[in-house]
Amino acid sequence: MHRLIFATQKLDSSDPVLAATVPMVRALAERVDDLVVLCDTAVDVPLGVRVHEFGAPTQAQRGARFLWALARERPAPFLAHMVPLYAVLAAPVVRARRMPLVLWYTHWKAHAVVRAAEKVATHVLSVDRRSFPLPSKKVRGIGHGIDLSEFPCSDAPEGPLRALVLGRYSPAKGLETILHGAVLAGVDVELHGSDETFGDYKRSLERFGYELGGPVPRSEIPALFARHHVLINNMRAGAPDKVVYEAAASCLPVLASNPVFDDLLPDELRFGRDDPESLAERLRSLDPRRRPELRDLVARNHSVEHWADAVVATLERR
Repeated sequence: MHRLIFATQKLDSSDPVLAATVPMVRALAERVDDLVVLCDTAVDVPLGVRVHEFGAPTQAQRGARFLWALARERPAPFLAHMVPLYAVLAAPVVRARRMPLVLWYTHWKAHAVVRAAEKVATHVLSVDRRSFPLPSKKVRGIGHGIDLSEFPCSDAPEGPLRALVLGRYSPAKGLETILHGAVLAGVDVELHGSDETFGDYKRSLERFGYELGGPVPRSEIPALFARHHVLINNMRAGAPDKVVYEAAASCLPVLASNPVFDDLLPDELRFGRDDPESLAERLRSLDPRRRPELRDLVARNHSVEHWADAVVATLERR
């Protein structure tokens, strides 16, 4: 493929939420002759990538700088990564040039900007058709983009069963079900995440008696996986957390409730989202010495290489 314009929030390998964008961009750069990234800020720029930073104090200024950077580039297919507003802003320029406009979005929120972006996009890509919140013939599921080189397979640690929870302290994560189930099963749980938006929700979890830790630098996550016997994820349907695929790539067993994981996790590693008893049952039956064969499934269907190949194939179809 000759050229591609990719819009995202930031390129920063140390960001606890957005770091995974860097290997995605790197994989695209290996498949595209000229890759241009429009982003708010760029700390880590992969080799062969040109960047336009549009960061500014106000949203209006950021939008103006975004459009100016896009307009000065020669016509090329455009990919908006996780921010539907980028697709909406870019549409008049990209569609006037008769170029493909692709939205990558995986979340349960179907707000007005998502609806507008779906209408102006020529293609919509997501992890799974079920991880895009609107019914649309434009949607294609292509898997997540996990860089397996960041997550080596680890052996099970010694000692009693220790569970791990990673992610924001948000009601969408269903953490009260996880903690209730852990109490019922008598299992130790280590939690890490940010609470900048839902501080009250985090405080409501203190009644379960577990320590509620803060965010973990991305570079420390593989070691964290290696110290635990299982990751528990209870994100609401429609948003398949990438941490599930990262843990699976590390050979760490995962217990999850989201139905989107039915292509990755067997029935014995799934529980009911609002059913702490079913989670407790899964925890009691889990063998802490066993590492399930999940890494090969991640490599086959959710690797960053698989993701980038699917993006390029979509754009080449026009």
